[in-house]
Amino acid sequence: SARRRKTKPNRHVSFRSILLKAWFSQRERAIDRFRRRPAETQERVFRQLLRRGRRTEFGWRYDLGHVRTVEQFQTMVETFDYETFKPYIEKMLAGEKNVASPGRVKLFARSSGTTSDRSKYIPVTEESLWWNHTLGMRDVATVFSGNNPKTGVFEGKTLTLGGSCSREGRNLVGDLSAILIHETTFWSGWFRAPRMATALIPDFDRKVEAICRECVGENITAFAGVPSWNLAMMRRVLEYTGRQNLLEVWPNLCMFAHGGVEFGPYRRSFEALIPSERMQYMETYNASEGFFALADDPSRDDMLLMLDYGNFFEFRSGGTIVPLEGVECGRVYAMLITSNNGLWRYEIGDTVEFTSTNPYRIRFAGRTRQYINVFGEELIVDNADRALIAASNETGAVVGEYTVAPCYMSLRERGAHEWIVEFEREPDSREHFAEALDRELRAYQFAAPLLAFVYALVLNVFLDDISTLVLRFLQWLASMAPFLEFLTSAASGFFMILMNVLLMIGFILIKRIFLPLFVKLWSRYVPLFDYTSGMCYEWEEERTRWVLKDQYGDMRRVLKWMRSGG
Repeated sequence: SARRRKTKPNRHVSFRSILLKAWFSQRERAIDRFRRRPAETQERVFRQLLRRGRRTEFGWRYDLGHVRTVEQFQTMVETFDYETFKPYIEKMLAGEKNVASPGRVKLFARSSGTTSDRSKYIPVTEESLWWNHTLGMRDVATVFSGNNPKTGVFEGKTLTLGGSCSREGRNLVGDLSAILIHETTFWSGWFRAPRMATALIPDFDRKVEAICRECVGENITAFAGVPSWNLAMMRRVLEYTGRQNLLEVWPNLCMFAHGGVEFGPYRRSFEALIPSERMQYMETYNASEGFFALADDPSRDDMLLMLDYGNFFEFRSGGTIVPLEGVECGRVYAMLITSNNGLWRYEIGDTVEFTSTNPYRIRFAGRTRQYINVFGEELIVDNADRALIAASNETGAVVGEYTVAPCYMSLRERGAHEWIVEFEREPDSREHFAEALDRELRAYQFAAPLLAFVYALVLNVFLDDISTLVLRFLQWLASMAPFLEFLTSAASGFFMILMNVLLMIGFILIKRIFLPLFVKLWSRYVPLFDYTSGMCYEWEEERTRWVLKDQYGDMRRVLKWMRSGG
């Protein structure tokens, strides 16, 4: 059996902790500045990016040297996705200089494939490495320290579970996490575990075994990474040590900075592994294309959009593209970035929902291609996650992983959705879970649009009429008494501001109070269509997965690879 040193809880504040807190706190003023002046910050970033790009091949082609305004930029430069921007990336991979960013790009983050590519390669320039991704990780510590002045997170190390990377010619290519570990070892090795050689082991099982041997005796105070992979590693640590929970291994654990996937389905599993009230979970939005947002307020479930990381943001809703100041709360947008990594008006494939515009806060809503719309149901990943969480809470289940896909209707069978759910803890009954999931899905898909329609109807019929009457009365008053014209103009402006405030309050009430209540009432008392008829269950013992064919309106024939052992 391996020798294991027991880590004791910290009782004092070390010089190391004081030094790190002082260093991280330097960013607090900058974060507060872009909170208060978002438009100025984005304008400054926009100018910097134009100066960097004007002497590149991309800059010559689109005449960036003569771009003066955002409107000019949007007119002169088209939008790109990976397929249309790929010729520039291929030139960078080949070692050409000054393609879409100054100099030669030597680092490339390899991420999941698009519709036609198995993998896509995102350039990571020196500037984006340090002033985007690394600055984002630093700000995670800054914000956490600001929210928790007495934290002991700096007394120990952060266990970072990264991927792997390798040399392909003169380029370093691999997972973004691995590239960051490889390139920032000099300064981050002081407060990060495991060692670089261990962190970059390609085989996951071998990596986890090495982490167990190396880190069990360390004072680990935080984790960082993707929830699903960290959960697998944590379980292996408990097997290795024979402990009941992670606090028996690392008693000073107090923070997990996570991203990459929705955390909701994993929360109960983490709370069981780390039964501590002081344990905090902090969401980050660090994609291969850039670090975009982080959760700065523990009482909220959204993230602060980081505006000074060298990203100029645009947002698309349908065919309309607006800069940051043109977004509206409650709307879902596809995100476009122009960035210091050499991407220009690039649609990253993610959708976000704005929850606030003062400051700008977002919630990840899914992928632009990650939805099911086979029968007109428009099931987006955000609604699927919410329905799954609601069904789990109602039935006491804990879901480890799930996938869902459409089954097309045939002459003999109706269309359906097929869910494959892997439970960490079984529900009180599978039938109850299926009923709750189906009910929540139907409610979100039908009740929400209906309530939005009613809200829009009230706005158009009721508020518009009131606004028209009040404004006409003020105009009549000004015509009858010219000396009151100034007062009536001021009153008109005040009234329009008041109406906008009422609209915002109405929207918040609808979203936060009436919609959840209406969804519950709708799901319980409105039968709609008989989507649950013909529901069936299959228990696959050899894979411990529950296959649910829910007849909700679309999903069944796909995922044959799972049944064929793929």
